[in-house]
Amino acid sequence: MHCLLVYPEFQSASFWNYREACRIKGARYPAAPLGMLTVAALLPREWELKLVDRNVEELDEALFDWADLVMLGGMIAQQPDHLALIAKAHGRGKRVVSGGPDATNSPHLYAAADHLVLGEAEVTLPAFLRDFAAGRAAPMYSSDLRAELAASPPPRWDLARTDRYAYLGLQWSRGCPFNCEFCDIIELFGRIPRSKSVAQVLAELDALHATGWRGAIDVVDDNFIGNQREVAPLLRAIHGWQEEHDWPFEFGTEVSLNVADKPELLALMRAAGFCAVFTGIESADEGALRKARKLQNTRRDAAAAVQKLYGAGMMVMAGYIVGLDGEGPDVADRIISLIDATAVPVDMVGLLFALPSTQLARRLRKEGRLPADFDVVRPDTGGDQCSGGLNFDTLRPKADVLRDYVRVLRAVYAPAAYFDRVLRMALALDNRGRRLSLGARGQAKDAATFLRMAVQLGIRKSWGWRFWKLLAQVVARNPGSIRYALWMAALYAHFAEFTPELIARIEARAQACEREAGAQPVAAALS
Repeated sequence: MHCLLVYPEFQSASFWNYREACRIKGARYPAAPLGMLTVAALLPREWELKLVDRNVEELDEALFDWADLVMLGGMIAQQPDHLALIAKAHGRGKRVVSGGPDATNSPHLYAAADHLVLGEAEVTLPAFLRDFAAGRAAPMYSSDLRAELAASPPPRWDLARTDRYAYLGLQWSRGCPFNCEFCDIIELFGRIPRSKSVAQVLAELDALHATGWRGAIDVVDDNFIGNQREVAPLLRAIHGWQEEHDWPFEFGTEVSLNVADKPELLALMRAAGFCAVFTGIESADEGALRKARKLQNTRRDAAAAVQKLYGAGMMVMAGYIVGLDGEGPDVADRIISLIDATAVPVDMVGLLFALPSTQLARRLRKEGRLPADFDVVRPDTGGDQCSGGLNFDTLRPKADVLRDYVRVLRAVYAPAAYFDRVLRMALALDNRGRRLSLGARGQAKDAATFLRMAVQLGIRKSWGWRFWKLLAQVVARNPGSIRYALWMAALYAHFAEFTPELIARIEARAQACEREAGAQPVAAALS
């Protein structure tokens, strides 16, 4: 059996794909398709597999002729390409299997696929494979059961060109104990975190190490500290593995902000080689947080919490949402002030998007605020929540929400503000005792990356002098943070290029909303 696995393209016009920064790093895309590689590991060993990641390579459509079966899967931001690939495969007379989060949430959109394998693949894929082998595969396989992660195999890294990515991934757990209204993670994976064994994680580290990879590993968990009882032994084991292998990896992950209340846990993360975390701050408005059921963030000072993370050597990236019910008309000013207070350089500020399976979508539907086609992604919106959000009727005038979003983007991604936050973060990071051994190959790769930075950032950009000033200040005052300061500077190459494009799209949407409301566009308010 010849099986072609194709990972659809995320919309290329996205605020968060970092393509320009990846090129500087010598990569084509941030992350490898870990889910698709895990699905590949669940397929029969006697099958011959080929993987095409549309985010890093073109699809040679002659591969459809080679394939007996085409398997696709992806998230909502991949929806347009996913649907186009189904049509292309059918045009070549091929049978198509589709799955992944978006197909699970909106199976009606993927009705053209021959077979839908929904939910967690460890649960539903074996049933499809049995029926497929017997010649009686059904149109749809779904289940409410949660996978036992002990049954989740190590990803098939042999199918991936790892050199094309900025970092590789590892999953330890699924699920999150919190109850955020806008989040579909708890709908897809539940509120009781499930995890792999320590032995499974160490085996995956061995496999990643065997590929020759050195450097950044993203632990892709929905909330890495969701199961605090089990995470501590894992971190101790990772520390031991790092010691045995001369510290080849540095880790990043996603955590809830309450990690700042856990100094022992932060110490274990630091000791294991964790250097970066993403956390959802979402809003500076407590009323909006309560309405969104993000109660864990109402119990702490976000800026103070971030400073604790810096003190533990954790570089922070943060998420914010504009358009939440309950936010006030001063939302833009409050988010801008909070971002400045945290000194977090990379702030994923997006417009609220009602994902199909969420409590938010169910509430909005009940309130009559959700259009019938809310889960259809328009390719011209950019395909992510930054420019495609507000897919519902907002409580405040939609044009006002869009203007607030533009104000935040302009303030946060102005070069002076961005580089000031990078400097303050770099000076606050405590990286004493941190170890990373990249080997000769990794060191050569880092040297080449720095040379590309020097030319493409320091010379070719109008704001290049800020790069050199940052470099000099960090080297003089906290040289242990230079690696992280440089990566933040590289990311700005993407933000500086894409932010004006995004702002132009949002401005056009705001003006269209005003026209629809019968008002005249107020250009001054958008400048």
